[in-house]
Amino acid sequence: MAEAISNSTISSNRLATIAGNMPAAYFGIVLGLAGLGNAWRAAAAAWQLPGIVGEAIYLVAGIVWALLVTIYLLKALLAPAKLAAEVAHPVMCCFIGLAGVSTMLIAGGLVPHWHAGAYGLFAVGFVFTIGFGVWRTGNLWHGERDPGTTTAVLYLPTVAGSFVSAIVLSALGHPDWGQLSFGAGLFSWLAMESVLVNRLLTGPTTPAALRPTLGVQLAPAPVGAVAYIAVSGGTPDLVSHAMIGYGILQLLILLRLSPWIREAGAVPGLWAFSFGATAIAAAPLRLIANGDHGAIPIIGSILFVLANAFLLFLAVMTIWLLLAGRMFASPPVAAPKP
Repeated sequence: MAEAISNSTISSNRLATIAGNMPAAYFGIVLGLAGLGNAWRAAAAAWQLPGIVGEAIYLVAGIVWALLVTIYLLKALLAPAKLAAEVAHPVMCCFIGLAGVSTMLIAGGLVPHWHAGAYGLFAVGFVFTIGFGVWRTGNLWHGERDPGTTTAVLYLPTVAGSFVSAIVLSALGHPDWGQLSFGAGLFSWLAMESVLVNRLLTGPTTPAALRPTLGVQLAPAPVGAVAYIAVSGGTPDLVSHAMIGYGILQLLILLRLSPWIREAGAVPGLWAFSFGATAIAAAPLRLIANGDHGAIPIIGSILFVLANAFLLFLAVMTIWLLLAGRMFASPPVAAPKP
């Protein structure tokens, strides 16, 4: 009896440790997987590739989402102090918005299979996303922020949430409402872009541990392009081409910076690149399915292959981190200053 109680206590402590050490940034894994599922759906429409692949990827994304939501809820129950610290952190707090964004993306995956369920899940994700985005932005407008904590994660509460809302609303049959969300995301992105680039150009160099957050810099243009294509009916035009072009420019800059970013090591934070990497593949495919020709089909095929290769790398890295016990390990304790 005593041994059973002891084992139960150990299991409870282990669960509390895992929950307490899960950052909201891990919801970025769902964004990458759902983004890849969306890219495969687009590839099925553009090139008649097997549709089952995209649905299988969405299924995996849904399972991962359910596990992460459960663990994060346990964090609120078992480690409220760690959750409060994350909410108060000037960088990590922005990832909390991904809980709602990932929920909306899973709703988008459900649309062809269970329309009513997709509506309900989208509503939950949307309410959380808009609530958190408004709350977080209000805090930012107070000012007195350390410029060193200004990173691309600032896009997440409003830009990512608004663009994903536009995509899923259109999938649910409401592109008119999606256009409102697209506008909110577009102008939030343009306003924030100049702030972030100014910090990169004139501020102190980004510490190695924060460099993977630059992956979020890739996302606004291609995710915005997917949202624009969704709310505008999908006809190829100058705006969609321009947004894809700007996304490609961001991708090339980040590739040039990859040796510098890799100084952070093999870390889960590299999933920050995944949503932008999959969206920049999906946007051209959506246009190809609507009859685009010329440069877009050439670019689309290259980006689709690169996105699949990159997500495979991230999946293998994540499995390795899990097996090595590093995904939910306690962060190292900083040495006291002399």
